[in-house]
Amino acid sequence: MLKAVLFDDEFIVVKGLRESIDWAGFGIELAGTAGDGVSALALFRSVRPDLLLTDIRMPGMDGLQLIEAVLREAPETYCIVFSGFNEFDYVRQAIQLGVADYLEKPITIRAMENAIRKALGKIGAQRETLAIRRKWEDSRRELLEKATLDLLLLGADAEWKWREHFGAQADHVAAVTVFAGSGDFRVPDRPEYEAVAVRSGEERLAAVFHFIPPSHDFRDMLAQEAEHAELAVGGGRSYFDPAQARASYLEAKKALRSALFLNMKGLVRFEELGAKLTAPSGLSEREEDIILCMRAGDYAGLMERVDRFIAWIRAEKIDPEVAEREMVKLLYLALEAAREGGAAALPDSFVPHVEIREMLAKGKMPEWFREQMERIADRSRESRRTSGIASVERARSFIERNLSRDLSLEEVAEHVGMNASYLSVLFKEAVGESYIKYVTRIRIERAKKLLSAGMKVNDVSERVGYRAYRHFSEVFKRVTGFTPGQYREEKGAPK
Repeated sequence: MLKAVLFDDEFIVVKGLRESIDWAGFGIELAGTAGDGVSALALFRSVRPDLLLTDIRMPGMDGLQLIEAVLREAPETYCIVFSGFNEFDYVRQAIQLGVADYLEKPITIRAMENAIRKALGKIGAQRETLAIRRKWEDSRRELLEKATLDLLLLGADAEWKWREHFGAQADHVAAVTVFAGSGDFRVPDRPEYEAVAVRSGEERLAAVFHFIPPSHDFRDMLAQEAEHAELAVGGGRSYFDPAQARASYLEAKKALRSALFLNMKGLVRFEELGAKLTAPSGLSEREEDIILCMRAGDYAGLMERVDRFIAWIRAEKIDPEVAEREMVKLLYLALEAAREGGAAALPDSFVPHVEIREMLAKGKMPEWFREQMERIADRSRESRRTSGIASVERARSFIERNLSRDLSLEEVAEHVGMNASYLSVLFKEAVGESYIKYVTRIRIERAKKLLSAGMKVNDVSERVGYRAYRHFSEVFKRVTGFTPGQYREEKGAPK
């Protein structure tokens, strides 16, 4: 059933039309009436009707002002105006605004019913057109998503098909960046790019086709969106050629896997991983999991995966010499990962490749392997605790001194001599919140002080490190519930 609203400052007109017209017979619910423009606009916003009938002359806000506001917010609304004799200038203005029909006062029941029938015909045709358009757009989107997924999986071989479905804008794509999420991750709509969400099995992916090269603000915005949604999101590097989308996709998958091992919520970009948070090539997936846990500081996960590795060796009856070789390799890689984190070296007398032979002969190789992994993990844990606190404190001091600049996690990590994602993990452990939440919080706290002191919003945005005012305003409102301007007025700052 359609909804209609009726506005007129003459009570007798409203009463007569409400009672004399068989609204239900037309399939219309008369959802409300008002006698002045201000109340009428408030009612419109709460009801969102399909059909609006209004007098031109009303107190508070006249019908023309009302229609202008309504059609700005909901251009699909079908508007009918009432006009008195000699009000043709007003009617002409109303038609220019987009009014669909007008009735001259005094209004007859027959004229009103004819106008309603006309409105129903046009609304029906409009809805059919919209339905056809939505169906076409849904079909186009489905084809674009399929072509985009092929581009990610096949690369250059699928580029021609992607260009066909992306349309003329394909020639204006300046870069492509792919993201992989642990859940349904939505990239906010922006005119400077088009994001295409796709799924491949359990993978949730978003390919972002940039029309201008991606900026730091884009990265920060996505990091905050991911944290707000409490999802782990891996980001590949940006490539200038859409045919290289596959490379960004593979990087995004690797970054997501590391984020899940780090137990991180938010965005982890491939560029941030570095050697500390990736596993050497040539390892099986089980072995790679073990080394990633060691490098990520997930010691409970490490020992769980060591136990799974041992159980797999036993269940599959792996040749003892093969098992010996793989265990020695893992021990040396674990030692290397522990040293990278600053762990003290084990005694020189520890020579895994010699000792494991003795354990193999005694039939105790799996148990011995587990003990050595636990021993290495204990040293790594202690080192991580002591060195991590000092590194995080140096990072916090650097952040507070450089808050007005576009400060990236990579720059902070470089300052303290640490890998970016590794610092991000230590930061959350030591401070109790992620790097980006910490930086956002102290930036907004400083912004609140500056706004309360009367500083202009644009100047505050620059002072706390946001180059794009829109991004600053969005973040400020998300944290405080107010726009920067509203907060400034709320605090009574001088204008």
